[in-house]
Amino acid sequence: MKRDKIILKGMTFYGYHGVSKAERKTGQRFYMDIEMTLDLGEAGKTDKLSKTIDYTQVYSLIKEIQSKKKYHLMESLAEDIANAALDKFDRLNEVTVKVRKPHAPIGGLMEYVEVEINRLKKQQEPWRSRVR
Repeated sequence: MKRDKIILKGMTFYGYHGVSKAERKTGQRFYMDIEMTLDLGEAGKTDKLSKTIDYTQVYSLIKEIQSKKKYHLMESLAEDIANAALDKFDRLNEVTVKVRKPHAPIGGLMEYVEVEINRLKKQQEPWRSRVR
Protein backbone atom coordinates (compact mmCIF):
# COMPACT_ATOMS: atom_id res chain seq x y z
CA MET A 1 0.00 0.00 0.00
CA LYS A 2 1.34 3.41 -0.97
CA ARG A 3 1.45 6.06 1.72
CA ASP A 4 1.05 9.21 -0.35
CA LYS A 5 -0.57 12.17 1.41
CA ILE A 6 -2.84 15.11 0.84
CA ILE A 7 -2.60 17.72 3.60
CA LEU A 8 -4.84 20.70 4.31
CA LYS A 9 -3.07 22.80 6.91
CA GLY A 10 -4.16 25.81 8.93
CA MET A 11 -7.87 25.82 8.13
CA THR A 12 -9.49 28.47 10.30
CA PHE A 13 -13.04 28.33 11.60
CA TYR A 14 -15.00 30.23 14.21
CA GLY A 15 -16.65 27.83 16.61
CA TYR A 16 -18.45 27.65 19.92
CA HIS A 17 -16.68 24.60 21.30
CA GLY A 18 -15.59 24.16 24.89
CA VAL A 19 -16.67 23.00 28.30
CA SER A 20 -17.31 26.43 29.84
CA LYS A 21 -20.46 28.42 29.21
CA ALA A 22 -18.37 31.42 28.21
CA GLU A 23 -16.59 29.48 25.45
CA ARG A 24 -19.87 28.12 24.15
CA LYS A 25 -21.47 31.58 24.17
CA THR A 26 -18.65 33.79 22.87
CA GLY A 27 -16.81 31.35 20.64
CA GLN A 28 -13.32 31.66 19.21
CA ARG A 29 -11.14 30.71 16.28
CA PHE A 30 -10.11 27.09 15.88
CA TYR A 31 -7.32 25.96 13.57
CA MET A 32 -7.43 22.54 11.96
CA ASP A 33 -5.21 20.34 9.84
CA ILE A 34 -6.08 17.12 8.09
CA GLU A 35 -3.55 14.69 6.65
CA MET A 36 -5.01 12.02 4.38
CA THR A 37 -3.04 8.93 3.39
CA LEU A 38 -3.96 7.25 0.10
CA ASP A 39 -2.49 6.00 -3.17
CA LEU A 40 -2.01 8.98 -5.50
CA GLY A 41 -0.33 6.97 -8.27
CA GLU A 42 -3.32 6.96 -10.65
CA ALA A 43 -3.95 10.68 -10.09
CA GLY A 44 -0.31 11.43 -10.87
CA LYS A 45 -0.37 9.35 -14.06
CA THR A 46 -3.76 10.44 -15.40
CA ASP A 47 -4.04 14.05 -14.14
CA LYS A 48 -7.74 13.36 -13.36
CA LEU A 49 -9.54 14.70 -10.32
CA SER A 50 -11.63 11.52 -10.20
CA LYS A 51 -8.48 9.57 -9.24
CA THR A 52 -7.83 11.57 -6.07
CA ILE A 53 -9.75 13.38 -3.32
CA ASP A 54 -11.18 16.81 -4.12
CA TYR A 55 -9.72 19.28 -1.57
CA THR A 56 -12.81 21.49 -1.75
CA GLN A 57 -15.00 18.59 -0.65
CA VAL A 58 -12.70 17.90 2.30
CA TYR A 59 -12.78 21.54 3.39
CA SER A 60 -16.57 21.71 3.02
CA LEU A 61 -16.99 18.53 5.07
CA ILE A 62 -14.87 19.90 7.93
CA LYS A 63 -16.61 23.28 7.81
CA GLU A 64 -20.02 21.61 8.01
CA ILE A 65 -19.09 19.29 10.89
CA GLN A 66 -17.51 21.98 13.05
CA SER A 67 -20.42 24.38 12.52
CA LYS A 68 -23.39 22.06 12.99
CA LYS A 69 -22.99 21.60 16.75
CA LYS A 70 -21.17 22.93 19.79
CA TYR A 71 -18.65 20.36 20.97
CA HIS A 72 -17.52 20.20 24.57
CA LEU A 73 -14.25 18.50 23.62
CA MET A 74 -11.86 19.03 20.74
CA GLU A 75 -11.35 15.25 20.91
CA SER A 76 -14.99 14.71 19.88
CA LEU A 77 -14.74 17.24 17.08
CA ALA A 78 -11.57 15.61 15.72
CA GLU A 79 -13.13 12.14 15.98
CA ASP A 80 -16.23 13.19 14.03
CA ILE A 81 -14.09 14.78 11.30
CA ALA A 82 -11.86 11.70 10.98
CA ASN A 83 -14.78 9.27 10.82
CA ALA A 84 -16.71 11.39 8.34
CA ALA A 85 -13.68 11.68 6.03
CA LEU A 86 -13.04 7.92 6.15
CA ASP A 87 -16.72 7.26 5.39
CA LYS A 88 -17.03 9.79 2.58
CA PHE A 89 -13.82 9.23 0.63
CA ASP A 90 -13.39 5.66 -0.62
CA ARG A 91 -9.77 6.22 -1.67
CA LEU A 92 -8.76 7.29 1.83
CA ASN A 93 -6.83 4.69 3.89
CA GLU A 94 -5.78 6.70 6.92
CA VAL A 95 -6.43 10.15 8.33
CA THR A 96 -4.81 12.38 10.94
CA VAL A 97 -6.80 15.33 12.27
CA LYS A 98 -5.41 18.15 14.40
CA VAL A 99 -7.58 20.71 16.17
CA ARG A 100 -5.93 23.72 17.82
CA LYS A 101 -7.53 26.08 20.31
CA PRO A 102 -5.42 29.19 20.90
CA HIS A 103 -7.42 30.61 23.80
CA ALA A 104 -8.17 27.66 26.04
CA PRO A 105 -9.09 28.90 29.52
CA ILE A 106 -6.34 27.20 31.53
CA GLY A 107 -5.18 30.18 33.58
CA GLY A 108 -1.73 30.52 32.06
CA LEU A 109 0.16 31.66 29.00
CA MET A 110 0.58 29.32 26.05
CA GLU A 111 0.43 29.39 22.29
CA TYR A 112 -2.41 26.86 21.98
CA VAL A 113 -3.82 23.50 23.03
CA GLU A 114 -3.90 20.86 20.30
CA VAL A 115 -5.56 17.49 19.91
CA GLU A 116 -4.22 15.09 17.27
CA ILE A 117 -5.92 11.83 16.37
CA ASN A 118 -5.07 9.20 13.77
CA ARG A 119 -7.60 6.73 12.38
CA LEU A 120 -7.37 3.90 9.85
CA LYS A 121 -10.13 2.76 7.54
CA LYS A 122 -11.59 -0.43 8.91
CA GLN A 123 -11.06 -3.28 6.50
CA GLN A 124 -13.95 -5.64 5.97
CA GLU A 125 -13.22 -9.16 7.14
CA PRO A 126 -12.77 -11.52 4.13
CA TRP A 127 -15.45 -13.88 5.41
CA ARG A 128 -18.06 -11.09 5.32
CA SER A 129 -17.58 -10.47 1.61
CA ARG A 130 -18.41 -14.04 0.61
CA VAL A 131 -21.78 -14.64 -0.96
CA ARG A 132 -23.85 -17.15 1.02
